[in-house]
Amino acid sequence: MGPDRTGGAVVTRRANGLVTTGCLTILIVLITVLGVLVSWLWYRHWHDGNVNSERRDRAFASILKQARATADATARALGTSATTDADALTGVIWQHAEAPVIAYDASRREFTATAARSARYDNELVLPGGGPVQVTRCFVFAFTHRPGQAWTSRVSERDDDVCRPGTAIGGLVRLARTRISGMYAEDMTRAGVQGTLDPTGRRSFDVKSVVREGDTLTVSAVVSSPGATVGQCYRFTGGDHRGSATAVPTSSC
Repeated sequence: MGPDRTGGAVVTRRANGLVTTGCLTILIVLITVLGVLVSWLWYRHWHDGNVNSERRDRAFASILKQARATADATARALGTSATTDADALTGVIWQHAEAPVIAYDASRREFTATAARSARYDNELVLPGGGPVQVTRCFVFAFTHRPGQAWTSRVSERDDDVCRPGTAIGGLVRLARTRISGMYAEDMTRAGVQGTLDPTGRRSFDVKSVVREGDTLTVSAVVSSPGATVGQCYRFTGGDHRGSATAVPTSSC
């Protein structure tokens, strides 16, 4: 009798069946794990999106609340300032609102201050890219005084483009403070300060006057945003290596 091949065939089929079953089992496990992972990622994306949206809304609401509080506090300060001088009133607004651009309309007896306000919140994200996020809103504050009436304030939100010139001016003012604080008294001439503030001749600064009174050096200059779309007069005090110079916007130079 020849060799019994039937038993070998049966064993082979059983082995192949076990392999197939094992592969199917592994495939099912992988599909299950992948499905769970996809479901989890989808849930985290949905959850994190909702959390981030709520945090962003709270940050925006907080900025608006602070802007209104600033407007009210500034109006009260203007009411107790006991002055009608435009420069002094501009200084009061600067002290409270810290707006880099403050304009005065004498015909309307109204000051307008333009400033961007920012807040941060933690951005939830599973994948890299999470962490602190900064949001910004642009505001125009209006302060009006009518004869025989108290100061009133208004706050209006504008597009970010409205605040960009002021933001640039704020950066230039900080730069000017640093440069002026490092100057020696003998170099504090109008031409000397102009050259120090604007060495490349971009006309970001236009120095109007330099006045020395004792140990105090005062520089009046127009600080302009790129393209000279907006300009603001500032009074800088410092120099002669006295440390950080101060800067206050004024209604005119």
